[in-house]
Amino acid sequence: MTDTAPVLKIPDTQLKRYDSLTKTFIDRFGHPPKFFGRAPGRVNIIGEHVDYSDYGVLPMAIEQDVVIVVSHDQTFNKIVVTNTDPAFSDFECDKSEIKINKKHPEWYNYFLCGVMGICRHQGFPSELLHGMCCMVSGSVPTSAGLSSSSALVCCSALVTMYANQLSIPKGTLVDLSADCENFLATSTEGGNMDQAIAFMAEEGLAQLIEFSPLRITPVELPPEVVFVITHSCTEIHKGTTACFNIRVVECRLAAQVIAKKKGLDWRHVTTLRDVQEKLDLALKDILLVAKEMLHTEAYTKLEICEVLGVTEDELSTTSLIAFTENETVFQLHDRAVHVYSETERVYQFQRICESKDPNCLQQMGDLMSASHWSCDHLFDCSSEELNTLVQTCMHAGALGSRLTGAGWGGCVVSMVPSSQVQKFLQQVKDRFYANEPSRSGRTDSSIFITKPSGGAAIYKI
Repeated sequence: MTDTAPVLKIPDTQLKRYDSLTKTFIDRFGHPPKFFGRAPGRVNIIGEHVDYSDYGVLPMAIEQDVVIVVSHDQTFNKIVVTNTDPAFSDFECDKSEIKINKKHPEWYNYFLCGVMGICRHQGFPSELLHGMCCMVSGSVPTSAGLSSSSALVCCSALVTMYANQLSIPKGTLVDLSADCENFLATSTEGGNMDQAIAFMAEEGLAQLIEFSPLRITPVELPPEVVFVITHSCTEIHKGTTACFNIRVVECRLAAQVIAKKKGLDWRHVTTLRDVQEKLDLALKDILLVAKEMLHTEAYTKLEICEVLGVTEDELSTTSLIAFTENETVFQLHDRAVHVYSETERVYQFQRICESKDPNCLQQMGDLMSASHWSCDHLFDCSSEELNTLVQTCMHAGALGSRLTGAGWGGCVVSMVPSSQVQKFLQQVKDRFYANEPSRSGRTDSSIFITKPSGGAAIYKI
């Protein structure tokens, strides 16, 4: 794996698509582009809501992606961004006045995040950038848990880097792309999974991604199965709701309460992994500690303050984040149990893939199904539609099926025997989509097979 994002020729299978994008770009801007940037969406096969506790995840990049078509010139004083989808409005500004309007979030804010991230990393003002005309084309479904927004941020950072003749290692691009989403008022405090898989993915392979420090281990998936993504036709914009950040805080508070009860300096504990490492325990043992130290009933804010020995104002400083300051009730036991058990499932999944065991397919499927149960019952991030879709997929022949992404809406990923996939697709279409008016018109865009894609890259004209 190279240290920097590759600069490649356009794949022969994509020539028609990129030729069409070139023609559209010329129609809009009156001149040809100089290069393309591409960043993939992703599907997380297993390991949900554990990355912001600093635990490993096992995603793969998908073929659906974000492509940015770019022309640039040092003497051009503007940043101009347009989208091939007419539903998204155009934007332009002087390159010295790049700002994000936090009160009125727009799609192009994610593009601007990538630009601003490069400027901040390089330590120079935006007026030193080359001016750019950019056209965005995306095939990742939005608000579906497939990382469409992070793909746009990553791709924007990549094309800004390349247009300005910079060379930044992929690991650094991962970090700056994750950090620069904080420019958004609606940003959530998640982990770096989306950015890591966008830059580190390898065609044909899933990736075990571990954090602090970032470590990537390719995982070869069994050739006898395919992964099918199905959209529940319900969506959640996690950046504009409290659901996601509350879970981040609950995991943090669970770690701090365990640390306090174990006599540790809890103020230096921010993740469930922190407390595991400080206690020097294996995953199975820290899971038992969490079950012992945390009661199953919800904790009130007052109770947590009493355990930690702080005022509510101090708790806001030590533990709470955006959108959670006014919460009064927190679930700690179930959140910690999910994180520790889900992390163990990630490593079991990896080991099974490597074992080539004849029974590996069913074992992998069982882990995916256990993951969904935990997301639903312990992390409370599923929904009626997601549960129905998972059940439909299992009845249609999936070996394992689970929500993927933040949850509360979005998509399900199912592992299906290759020999049964056409039968599976038809049954899911008939049972979940065809008989529901709100879904029947979205069937073609809501169910698709995907395979592991390569990571972010520059394509030369």
